[in-house]
Amino acid sequence: MTNVFKPIRPKKISEEIVSQIKNLITSGDLKPGDRIPSERELAQMLGVSRPSVREAIMVLDAMGLLEARQGGGTYVRSLTAGALSDPLTTMVEENPAMLHALVEVRMGLETWASYLAAKRATSVEVERLGELLSIMKTQAARGGWDAEVDSRFHYAITAATHNTLQMHVLNTIHSLFHKTVQVALTEFYRKEGMVELLLEQHRAIYQAIADGQPEQARQAMQDHLSLVEGKMSQLLTEQAVD
Repeated sequence: MTNVFKPIRPKKISEEIVSQIKNLITSGDLKPGDRIPSERELAQMLGVSRPSVREAIMVLDAMGLLEARQGGGTYVRSLTAGALSDPLTTMVEENPAMLHALVEVRMGLETWASYLAAKRATSVEVERLGELLSIMKTQAARGGWDAEVDSRFHYAITAATHNTLQMHVLNTIHSLFHKTVQVALTEFYRKEGMVELLLEQHRAIYQAIADGQPEQARQAMQDHLSLVEGKMSQLLTEQAVD
């Protein structure tokens, strides 16, 4: 009989570290954009040497799972960013109508995300959503909140789904997502009473998730994004007339 078996060898310590961090990314315990501990901190946590940690991080960086950023720190990379984000950005820049298409994509992703978040959100995640809503309320009193806090609110909902793939997909299109929020808010703030309506819609989404009501959360998000979709359609029509 031909020998088809290979000798078993113990894993290197760095390989064990790579395996552990990969599993944390896959499970969603480490999310896109999360900063991982420093070499020294990881070595202490794992009870290993810093050279082993350094080697593992180099391997994970080469695999596209981690990235070292200017200014210091190593972060979890979006698993789909390299494959999708640049081409999508180019498409949107060359054709503003893609912003309308992106709202339709958001409709599918975020209504389901709200549904899942209402079933799975932890008390800490609900508290985080409440904090972001409070910021929006404060800024609304001054005429409207900025696009960044709005985007963070929506991203926090996706994080509360505990669906790793969904988090990576949303992280990939984050810059485009931010653009639709920015455009929509700029237009909405020009119309009297719209800030109050938008704030109420976000409050309804938050409350349904906090109360653990999946269907109400899904519907509240659909109502909100339908308003955004309508505004994008209006802008496209006006652009066509011009």
